Amino acid sequence: MTGRTPRLRRVRNLVPSGRRRAHRGTTPKVVALGGGRGLSASLAALRRITGDLTAVVTVADDGGSSGRLRDELGVLPPGDLRKALAALCGDDDWGRTWSKVIQHRFTSEGELHDHAVGNLLIVALWEQLGDHVQALDLVGKLLGAHGRVLPMSAVPLELQALVKGHNKGRPEEISTVRGQATVALTRGEVQSVHVVPEDPPAVPDAVAAVRDADWVVLGPGSWFSSVIPHLLVPELLQALEETQARKVLSLNLAPQPGETDGFSPQRHLEVLARHAPKLAFDVVLADEAAVPDLEGLSATAKQFVGSEVVLAAVAARDGSPRHDPELLAAAYDRIFRMHGRIGPWR
Repeated sequence: MTGRTPRLRRVRNLVPSGRRRAHRGTTPKVVALGGGRGLSASLAALRRITGDLTAVVTVADDGGSSGRLRDELGVLPPGDLRKALAALCGDDDWGRTWSKVIQHRFTSEGELHDHAVGNLLIVALWEQLGDHVQALDLVGKLLGAHGRVLPMSAVPLELQALVKGHNKGRPEEISTVRGQATVALTRGEVQSVHVVPEDPPAVPDAVAAVRDADWVVLGPGSWFSSVIPHLLVPELLQALEETQARKVLSLNLAPQPGETDGFSPQRHLEVLARHAPKLAFDVVLADEAAVPDLEGLSATAKQFVGSEVVLAAVAARDGSPRHDPELLAAAYDRIFRMHGRIGPWR
């Protein structure tokens, strides 16, 4: 734990800006961990406020185009890596064009149906170069990405969950559910998750980025299938526990149907702490409209992750359960400024 007495704060009157802002003379080194749409939301926000950004992405996806490529070629699932690269594309014509290209999916009656262009590009470069990191760096260079994308592990992982009530006819039975896609859609209550193989190797560049960061951001995203898996890679968890970086845990706007259906914000913190009891955070960021029990969340944050709660309006204005990139950027920027870090920005 951090040893500080957490407080409940509201971040108000934030003025979003697409311009990058200076932090004590330069920009902070930020590492964002997650997968899918949640990580994409964080990256789209963070690239607006720092020029030194690294995404560390889960590699347990086994559905859709990624699952087919993984099964056929034995490669890491490229889908979440592709989404992260797309989120890091700039707002100019080049960035918007390439973001659309790599996200484009084929529609046909043949084998190419539903494959994403970016997935095929990433896998082709993996086969050509024989190096996950080098290939992703090259794709990022082609796209003009405002940051770097790294897989969290060097091997594809299988996510397994203990689920209460997965069998509809036996609501009290605990079952083992296999595969990220199945876990994300389970109708039961997820109790815990683990990965196969156990103790998977972390990508060294990802570990180094976490250890060298000024700020680490975990979440938002599918809690059991995109956020918690990072804590199941021992070297990566150790780096998260030992880094001198300040850490933000970014909560979702709403429970995810199936995976966290009915979960309160407090429950999200409790299950995360159960998987990584020694991991502490400096800030828990939540949308003010998504927190019905402010004092309860504050007490839970203090007890389980040793942090204070910061509230901000970060949801899309159309009422959908999506983060607004500029509002989220403003919230992160204010948090970085309020808390600073030990020592000057590098």
